[in-house]
Amino acid sequence: MFPVGTPPVKAVFLIPVKSPTAVPDDDAAEGSIGHVGAAVQPGDQQEDTRSTGPTRGKWTEAQKKAQSGMNKGRRFGKVRDEVDLCYRVASGGICDFRDKCRNNHDLAGYLASKPLDLRFPEPAEVQFLPVPVVGEMDVNGDVDTPSASKLKTICPVFAETGDYRFGFRCRYLGGHVRYTDASAAELVNDEEKMAYTALGGKVNPITNDAQKMLRSKKYLLPIATAYQKQLEAFDAVNSKSKPKSVTVVISEPDQDQDMDAIIEKRTGNAAAPADAPDARIRFSEKKRLDWAGKTYLAPVTTVGNLPFRRLCVSYGADITCGEMGLANSFLGGSKEEWSLVRRHPSEKTFGVQLAGSRVPTAEVLAKECGDTIDFVDLNCGCPVILSLPTYQYLSFLPQIDLVFKTGSGSALLDNVNRLGNIVFGMSRALGEIPVTVKLRTGIKDGKNNAHKLMPRLGPEFNASCITLHGRTRQQRYTKLADWDYITECVDAVRAREADEDLPRIPIFGGGDCFSSQGYWSCVEQSGVDGVMAARGTLIKPWIFTEIKEHREWDISARERLEGIRRSFFNLIFMHFGRDTAGVNSTRRYLCEALSFQYRYVPIGLLERLPGRINDRAPAFRGRDELETLLASGDSRDWVRISEMFLGRAPETWSFTPKHKSNAYESQG
Repeated sequence: MFPVGTPPVKAVFLIPVKSPTAVPDDDAAEGSIGHVGAAVQPGDQQEDTRSTGPTRGKWTEAQKKAQSGMNKGRRFGKVRDEVDLCYRVASGGICDFRDKCRNNHDLAGYLASKPLDLRFPEPAEVQFLPVPVVGEMDVNGDVDTPSASKLKTICPVFAETGDYRFGFRCRYLGGHVRYTDASAAELVNDEEKMAYTALGGKVNPITNDAQKMLRSKKYLLPIATAYQKQLEAFDAVNSKSKPKSVTVVISEPDQDQDMDAIIEKRTGNAAAPADAPDARIRFSEKKRLDWAGKTYLAPVTTVGNLPFRRLCVSYGADITCGEMGLANSFLGGSKEEWSLVRRHPSEKTFGVQLAGSRVPTAEVLAKECGDTIDFVDLNCGCPVILSLPTYQYLSFLPQIDLVFKTGSGSALLDNVNRLGNIVFGMSRALGEIPVTVKLRTGIKDGKNNAHKLMPRLGPEFNASCITLHGRTRQQRYTKLADWDYITECVDAVRAREADEDLPRIPIFGGGDCFSSQGYWSCVEQSGVDGVMAARGTLIKPWIFTEIKEHREWDISARERLEGIRRSFFNLIFMHFGRDTAGVNSTRRYLCEALSFQYRYVPIGLLERLPGRINDRAPAFRGRDELETLLASGDSRDWVRISEMFLGRAPETWSFTPKHKSNAYESQG
């Protein structure tokens, strides 16, 4: 018999262990930073269990205290080349600021001290165990004979796209360099290939001029300004006839009614200022979202960046959404926040998620990204903390409940008037771009209110799609999602649509989606148009293939490793870069991704199907050595897997896992 919460792994694959390891905290799956315990320090003595999966058992109080929670305040410094070559010189040009530039301009000296090239392995080269570490080599393959004919290194990005923008700093330099003599080198370019691939490159719509105007607060926002004046005018009239504690949402069941007409009808005064823009888009003129039957990748933090979305699209994700961004940071022209808007052409339907109550942000997005985003999602379900871009999470301090305490995220569930004004204003500012809303069932256990709120979101507040996560804010992930309540909420929305002959609004559910069987069962029983997949995608990104093909995929270790290999190419190509700093940022990202993926228990090892997301496996071995390695909860093994693709980790590089249960020793 297996304890409750333990997947039924076949006895033949179980491994006896002397002492159990800690169970990871599921809150990490959506960006939560634990507030229990402290970071593991170099020199701390911890038992090296080397188990291949978290297990359950009785612990002493000392063991619980030592292993509970997460490593707080993780710090990851960048690893750079010993000689920091100027980027202008590295790209084959001349630095115009040579006298003031802090970087090195001696190309020959840089090449002499530069680490040896890496070699990106082919799929067949990473299937043998013990796991080989990819080799490093001189750009010529022969240090004594710098001949172009002896080049062995292949730059995977240059070979496919012709992109060589990291120049001499590229760790795959041998793939795009030519030596003219023993001491002189020049970069090779492929203009034809670059011109062809430029059409399919990444999209980053915000201009430098627009960012400067945002930072200097000179960006013109006529729609948001007019809307704010109308709200103030209505509040002024409303306060004369009603108690100050009462606020009326500026909204009407008539979807096509103009805001000025609403105010004039209710107050008897035309409130539109003289500078209000003309020809506003009516709700009926917005793009309709036909999302029934489509798969939806939720915004996920820590590893849910653009390369991860590309990987999920390759597995079958139809709708993708960028990591949650803060409205105020967008308005401040934050480079980090605006990076969340980047979209790859492979993303068929792409949206941006906002946390915050700033209608002006929606107007900026419509102006700057109107051609590249398909919808804007308002997050009313964030239970815990500020979500940050992937490259920011590496160094920020825990900010528990920040979003909630500022009145955003799930706090909006208890302030319907505020939520209504925000959604209505965002809908107006976005023009024809739809606004969608993500909710939780409520804030506190036993006090669900989504069934009262959801029927109003479409006809009164102009939302174009609703997503409901089947938990309260208070529950986090301590309980299973309440799909019976999701069904109740869907029925309430459909009933109002039928009574008032309203257009059908798409509704997605969310919570515990981890298998094809579970997905389609939830769709059939609850009546939702689909299920937003979040935590499950971090553990098994191929879940979209399972959903599309209505099957449980017993994916092999080789197939999983090929997915990791594809992720590497996407990371190096699209995100972190191919110089020394970029390669090691890529290495760290992979270790973070493996901190989720190792939790997957191959379905071929289970007594019964399907697997469940909240189950935590006992120690087990896989059907081959690679499958056993991919199931390891030891962070040293994650580093080992990264070395298959990126060579040995530098001595100055370190990785501290998020969960203390994975920190068997200080990494170095």
